[in-house]
Amino acid sequence: MKKQYLEAGKITNTHGVRGEVRITPWADSAEFLRGFRTFYIDETPVKVLHSRVHKGQLIAQLEGVADVNAAMALKNRVVCIDRADAALPEGRFFVQDLLGLPVRTDAGEQLGALADVLELPQGKVYVVRGAREILIPDVPEFILDVDAQRGLTVRLIEGL
Repeated sequence: MKKQYLEAGKITNTHGVRGEVRITPWADSAEFLRGFRTFYIDETPVKVLHSRVHKGQLIAQLEGVADVNAAMALKNRVVCIDRADAALPEGRFFVQDLLGLPVRTDAGEQLGALADVLELPQGKVYVVRGAREILIPDVPEFILDVDAQRGLTVRLIEGL
């Protein structure tokens, strides 16, 4: 069953003295998070009064957070979004929906299940756990198909 609330970032610090918080996005970008008018912290809705992107982070003023002390109390809290509020383009998925799905080769060999997706400076890397752990770069030569219901189809090369 798909979760209603998806982890989208973490409040890493305050910004200024008026209660703004700095959110490190776990989504594709801080710009994606800017499109939301409500975040959820511990499944409690918190209205976003205004937000802007600054150095890859989202700076947000949240309802009920009027000063630096109130903002500091939110530090290290996870910010979630409601799945119903997020419209993804065709062919895009929430990583959380892919975790646990089966991963097979183009020859039909079962490799295991998708355990994690690492966001590295060079790009995404899929972590597959089965009889052994396999790291697969997210490039078309290796990732042939991603289906949120059936799983992933990959092509491996010697040594991978």
